[in-house]
Amino acid sequence: MTMFPRFYPILDVATLQRRGCALRESAAAMIEGGTRAVQLRLKGNPSQRQLEDADNVAELCRRHGVLWIVNDRADLALLTGAGLHLGQEDMSASTARGLLGETAVVGVSTHNAAQMRAATLEPVDYVAIGPIFATISKENPDPEVGTEGLAQVRMLTNLPVVAIGGITRDNAEIVLDAGADSVAVIGDLYPDPCDPSIIRQRVRDWMRITG
Repeated sequence: MTMFPRFYPILDVATLQRRGCALRESAAAMIEGGTRAVQLRLKGNPSQRQLEDADNVAELCRRHGVLWIVNDRADLALLTGAGLHLGQEDMSASTARGLLGETAVVGVSTHNAAQMRAATLEPVDYVAIGPIFATISKENPDPEVGTEGLAQVRMLTNLPVVAIGGITRDNAEIVLDAGADSVAVIGDLYPDPCDPSIIRQRVRDWMRITG
């Protein structure tokens, strides 16, 4: 695949709900801000409205040439024509590749060197590593990897490496300097209370930082 986008915003539905952000409006603001990728993270059983919103966001991404990826949910990925991001407890990348086909973008989360080595043997397009720093976006997070740990696992693969976990506009440059090809962001995207114009501006800030 081509070079993975250096800025990787995550539409985390739980965070959106806490901060009063609407899914479709938040995605539209990100696209208007210039993002080249969007990941949807939707845990539990989605409502009909959430499914409709996800389909609308998928169409927005297609229209603007934005990479559209769904976290965990192979069913939603199939329904909306998305790529798929897998966690350590999800289906194997080989199974996902069989379901989605050769052209779909498939990524996998890792949390240490052993998982990174295993991921490089799978049919994936990128590998995520984290949490780099402490994060509140995930219940029971894995131990912090830190920038030193990131630099060490960077040497284990030629695949694009996406750093995630506690990354903000203030610390993103040291994460990129440590070897990340891309930074995935949740918390530092969404104002509280929500305002699409602020999301749009934050994405522009992120695009400037990540080049």
